[in-house]
Amino acid sequence: MPDSPSESTQSHPLHGTDRDLIDRLLACEAPGDSELTELARLLIRYEGFPGADDLQQDMQRLLTLWSLSRDELNNQARALWTRGFRPGAAASDAVGSGFDTSEASDG
Repeated sequence: MPDSPSESTQSHPLHGTDRDLIDRLLACEAPGDSELTELARLLIRYEGFPGADDLQQDMQRLLTLWSLSRDELNNQARALWTRGFRPGAAASDAVGSGFDTSEASDG
């Protein structure tokens, strides 16, 4: 039996979630640290994946819109991680567990 398109491509289990994220990235004119690292991560996830062509095309489109090559994006993302960037970490979250160790005096 010859391979039909449905037999040679796969549906990625995170397609829906990643579609929403890529749509958000497409709306971003000037990417920040978070957007750069998200795109780099998604490119790695879908590299060599036999399917999700819509996502892969939009990720290439993002590179063009942001005037970046894949190597430039990877270098920027790597530099961000080296400097300590972590997704979702606000400045107040950067150090400590959030447990207040100060002693309060009851009187």
